[in-house]
Amino acid sequence: MMLPNFSIEKRLQKKGYRIIAGVDEVGRGSFAGPVVAGCVVFNQKLKIKDLILYGIQINDSKKLSPARRKKADKWIRENSLAWGVGLASVSQINKLGIKKATEIAFRKAIRSCGVEINYLLIDAFFIPYVRGLRRKNQKAITKGDTKSISIAAASIVAKVYRDEIMTELDSRPLYKNYLWGKNKGYGTAEHRNAIKKYGTTKFHRKLFVKSWLKNSSSSQAR
Repeated sequence: MMLPNFSIEKRLQKKGYRIIAGVDEVGRGSFAGPVVAGCVVFNQKLKIKDLILYGIQINDSKKLSPARRKKADKWIRENSLAWGVGLASVSQINKLGIKKATEIAFRKAIRSCGVEINYLLIDAFFIPYVRGLRRKNQKAITKGDTKSISIAAASIVAKVYRDEIMTELDSRPLYKNYLWGKNKGYGTAEHRNAIKKYGTTKFHRKLFVKSWLKNSSSSQAR
């Protein structure tokens, strides 16, 4: 199995870029909860063998078990040059749409790193309106979290952070029926059945649920 590595980062370093950040988001396609972005900058001297030494695997967060993600998340926070997390709330998603809300989360994550980033590596998307980082200083990479270790690390930081939010919401009696601790807000069969039975909450994305209910009704009518 090919794992993400530092090859993209190394090429950019040779061009003179010193502070290269990987950025990724999680929760974009879920029915409930915020969208969260992560941003990670590694020290240029870090090597893959350093990760192997500590038993750390950095990969697309969806491909790691919860235990491996948490271990990697802790290591990334303690050993990266800088890291940050940004969140766009459900109310922002409902008001602005998922695209603009995701961009807000990206910009917050970048700012919260607290360092002057020279270049951004992003999973799939360019990010508009980032101060000092126009498109010429950004690279949108398809399936970037499987290629760039910085993007993969950002996906891990974002997912662990978001999963903790959804697990905490699941612990509240008012939201127990939706099993967010298990499905993390995504549209699983159990989550969809709970919506049909109990309705939606303030943490549900109105357009997402409305679209699904409409399609569900159309399918049943055929």
